[in-house]
Amino acid sequence: MKHDAEPPPLLARIPANINQPDKIAYGLTIRQLLIVALTGGIAAAVYYLLHRLLPVVILAAILLPLVALGIAIALGRRDGLSLDRFALAALLHGRANKRLVAAPDGVTGPPRWCRLRGKLPAPLRLPVRAIHTDGALELTDGGVAVLVETGTLSFHLRTTGEQAALVGGFGRWLNSLEAPVQLLARARLADLTGLVETIDARADELPHAALAQAAREHAAYLVDLNTSRELLTRQVLVVLRDHPARSRGRRSVRRDASAAVVLRRAAEAERALAALGITTRVLDADESAQALTECLDPGAAHPAGQALPDELITSASTRSTS
Repeated sequence: MKHDAEPPPLLARIPANINQPDKIAYGLTIRQLLIVALTGGIAAAVYYLLHRLLPVVILAAILLPLVALGIAIALGRRDGLSLDRFALAALLHGRANKRLVAAPDGVTGPPRWCRLRGKLPAPLRLPVRAIHTDGALELTDGGVAVLVETGTLSFHLRTTGEQAALVGGFGRWLNSLEAPVQLLARARLADLTGLVETIDARADELPHAALAQAAREHAAYLVDLNTSRELLTRQVLVVLRDHPARSRGRRSVRRDASAAVVLRRAAEAERALAALGITTRVLDADESAQALTECLDPGAAHPAGQALPDELITSASTRSTS
């Protein structure tokens, strides 16, 4: 019997400069050419105005640092940004108010008789305005987004044919998208407290004493693992977004229609990824709020189930003492 040879491994070479701007002339982009031209124009104007008044040495001392600064700004990079964008971001950050408060209607100024020292805090502008019960996020720019949590699979443990099938299926899903989609992979702290409590609660229900003892020992091991090491888990989120077109209709109607469109796309993504063996689920309101809170403050602990500022608490648990 002759077995078919295994197909060669699937290779897809992606250029590293896929997001780089186009080079216009001399290996420079249009932004770099404008900066160099502006610097050269300023240097030429200074030389034309002062070449009869100042010696050449003084003119060189003035113009050479100016030209060097323009070339450095045009060609230099810092943290993946060009120096002009980096300097602009630093300037905006330096001028921005660092004290932000939750004030959707704006910060009210003090009365006239009150003497103000310093600056008033600025209102905190978050990108998410509200979270609906179905998990749709209402954005401040008028759009709607949905967070879809997906599982992972072992790609390198598959055969070459299986890898090619997975890549082909994933590519078909990408080609079927009607709007931009963001894939977010982040590491989050893992807490084994809930698992330990579940094992301890069900240990006595096991049919044999040896099994119960093994369950308690495993729970003790998990407690030691949870307290002695910083455990991390990986979470993969697919962010689907839709921005409704501006019309004369009511904003609530447009928002509900956009939320229905995004949820439909989430269901389509769930079916497409399920064919690849990837489990997906749309995060509800509480889970979406938890994910956003962890993204804003990833280092702190954020217990789930917190009440919103305008939410009515209808029940409370009390501990009886006797």
